[in-house]
Amino acid sequence: MYPPATSLHRRKREDNSFMSLYLRRLFRRPSFVAVLLALALIAAPLTAAQAADRLSVMLDWFVNPDHAPLIVGKEKGFFAAQGLDVTFIEPADPNDPPKLVAAGQADLAVSYQPQLHIQVAQGLPLRRIGTLVATPLNALVVLADGPITTIADLQGRRVGYSVGGFEDALLQAMLVKHGLELSDIELVNVNFSLSPALIAGQVDAVIGAFRNFELNQMDIVGRPGRAFFVEEEGVPAYDELILVANAARLEDPRLSRFLRGLEEAVQYLVNHPDDSWKAFIAAYPDRDDELNRRAWADTLPRFALRPAALDRRRYDRFAAFLVEQGLIESALPVNAYAVELP
Repeated sequence: MYPPATSLHRRKREDNSFMSLYLRRLFRRPSFVAVLLALALIAAPLTAAQAADRLSVMLDWFVNPDHAPLIVGKEKGFFAAQGLDVTFIEPADPNDPPKLVAAGQADLAVSYQPQLHIQVAQGLPLRRIGTLVATPLNALVVLADGPITTIADLQGRRVGYSVGGFEDALLQAMLVKHGLELSDIELVNVNFSLSPALIAGQVDAVIGAFRNFELNQMDIVGRPGRAFFVEEEGVPAYDELILVANAARLEDPRLSRFLRGLEEAVQYLVNHPDDSWKAFIAAYPDRDDELNRRAWADTLPRFALRPAALDRRRYDRFAAFLVEQGLIESALPVNAYAVELP
């Protein structure tokens, strides 16, 4: 059992705490006006048959290897085979996608299981209908050649973070497993420069690093890291990336068709990773670099092979964890968060 949440954990959590991992990856962003225009074009008047076939998916951030099943599904025709014309939209603000779905302005959004629990508790009408990345990507990272070899070595050390909230809860649970508390370390806000701060010696460790990206970034610049995986250090396993729909639209037949196409795309991706990579960079040539190639390989085994399948006990366990950490007041029934469509 984890100890009661400290005052640090009980302060107001901002939605963007869940997006801190992506905010430090610098890419040219689409403007909010462009996003609204894209959504407006998707919703433009069409014949009934055409309107029923179009489906908009708001991404959590810019297209990257975490979205491989989605891109393969479109580029290899798996969604088209289900009679769907799927459009992916990069958000101007990474907090917007679930809110746009809740408001009925987009059909689906890529989001995060921890974020879902909190947003449902806040009253947003959202349900998880599918999973993209079925394991945590978050990690506590130190320099491989540094003095930290176990989490217990963090006593009296500086730990960098980007935005307080969920990452504080992760760190608290990991420290408790090794007999420490947050008061035993010094938390340092390094904004969104996790890897640079660690490499420069400003901090001894960072929480919030994505194992498929930051570890590769560090290795590429010749300063390899060592990761402590949250699910091995006191945090219940959770789905990193999920697909959420409006709770009032779960009977929309397009959703089940989309999930069938997505499962076929994942199967193709796993069986033909090289050909899938070629399709990915053909669609997004500016993503063809060493970091994305490495991230592609590292993310591959983490994709959900049965995207529509729901592990109800996993959602129960994680909701209980969030209650213990003071992030939500009470755990709701799983059906309030997630469903398994026929």
